[in-house]
Amino acid sequence: MSNKEQLQNEELQQQNANFEAEYIDENVAYVADSKFKSFVKKFMKRKTAVVGFVIIVLLLILAIIGPSIAPYDPAAYNYDNLFAKPSAEHWFGTDHYGRDIFSRVCAGTPLTLGVALSSVIVGTVVGAVLGLLAGYYGGWIEMLVMRGADVLFAFPDILLAIAIVAILGPGIVNVFIAVAVFTVPSIARMMRSATLSVKSSLYVEVAHSLGCKDARILFLHIFPGTTQTLIVNFTMRIGSAIMAASSLSFLGFGANVTDPEWGAMLSQARSYFSTAPHMLYLPGLVIFITVLAFNLFGDGLRDTLDPKIK
Repeated sequence: MSNKEQLQNEELQQQNANFEAEYIDENVAYVADSKFKSFVKKFMKRKTAVVGFVIIVLLLILAIIGPSIAPYDPAAYNYDNLFAKPSAEHWFGTDHYGRDIFSRVCAGTPLTLGVALSSVIVGTVVGAVLGLLAGYYGGWIEMLVMRGADVLFAFPDILLAIAIVAILGPGIVNVFIAVAVFTVPSIARMMRSATLSVKSSLYVEVAHSLGCKDARILFLHIFPGTTQTLIVNFTMRIGSAIMAASSLSFLGFGANVTDPEWGAMLSQARSYFSTAPHMLYLPGLVIFITVLAFNLFGDGLRDTLDPKIK
């Protein structure tokens, strides 16, 4: 073969390789774009989930800018305006120190949501890793993880959180640890089940036959197949975390009673329920709406990502 023919063949091969690469990339991008559009279209049909999503977005915005947009100083005392009822001047009324309750709710949003989100994130990461290892390797690793989860499942979430905080002592950091701990077993069990399902897939067996390392198989082949289930469970756990963190603060195990944390606000308000019920109702309503929004959003995600539901 002459040099000219060889150069022509190399050029032709290069053109074919470029065409295939561009074709594959374009099709992969097209498939991803189609899946995203299909997800959005399917999700938008679930009105309650959309409402939940909108409320969550508003709450996250409030968590970022809430303290700066609060109409009053959440810690400022006003003894001339104690127990004021909700009005145009004070939307949620004032408490027993004359502090504006709406301003305190705004200032407490970053604290309440921050503790719940961060603890669920940490618990989800730990639980996901343990579940992946248990489902992939089996044997003694699976036994240790699952028996440990069974021990934690023997206690209701809030009772387990109270026990942990009682051992570690009160404080918002210990509330974070307690909520993260009771998040781990449910995520670990769910991830183990999902890993066992994906582990038997053909592409995982092909990766095994090609000699891929376990870490690569776990995190590049198996883990992506479990993300849908993980995202849904993560979203649903946030509502439980908010309830648990607020309950611990309400019982005196969490934030300081003077902090504008939603549960701590309810703890102070219970002593004045007969004289100023708005101190209890309005912060409690905020907690109820927040938890409901995350649950509605989680239900919508589950139904949207389930291929059996159209």
